[in-house]
Amino acid sequence: MELILKEDIIGLGFKNDIINVKSGYGRNYLIPQGKAVIASPSAKKVLAENLKQQAHKLAAQKAAAEEKAATLQGVTLCIAAKVSATGQLYGSVNAATVAEELQKQGKDVDRKIITMRDIKKVGEYVALVHLHKEVTVEIPVTVVAEGVEAPAAEEAPVEAPVAEAQEVEAAPAEEEAPAAE
Repeated sequence: MELILKEDIIGLGFKNDIINVKSGYGRNYLIPQGKAVIASPSAKKVLAENLKQQAHKLAAQKAAAEEKAATLQGVTLCIAAKVSATGQLYGSVNAATVAEELQKQGKDVDRKIITMRDIKKVGEYVALVHLHKEVTVEIPVTVVAEGVEAPAAEEAPVEAPVAEAQEVEAAPAEEEAPAAE
């Protein structure tokens, strides 16, 4: 069954795409929910005319998506989760968790446009953010055990306070020695 999508559906297509689906899926879900219409010849002509008129608007949407992609470029996430002794997570890290972490960093991303498999083990993974039909951003996600320091980023500051503490301990000993003489 050939349909024209009225909205973006991750895994199926984007708004105004002409797609082929099984007739039951189209008749029983997509059409009644208002997510698609039957792609008759007249509907295809109307779609083509609408796309011509909306070309400028679509270009602006793509430019906005590319701009947002630039802000997400280089972002890496380190998520701490409760882990068993074997490295299995209690629960999982999913798109909603990634969206929350991005929110904490000041990046507003809807969880519905993030695709990834549910993460159930400690390690490094990739989350895809679909901002536009032609704009997708890969975000590296590192899952670590709760209580374990984040890799590389937090190691350097930990060493500095230890060195300062050693200097502070050494200083009073030097001050006492001249006073005793």
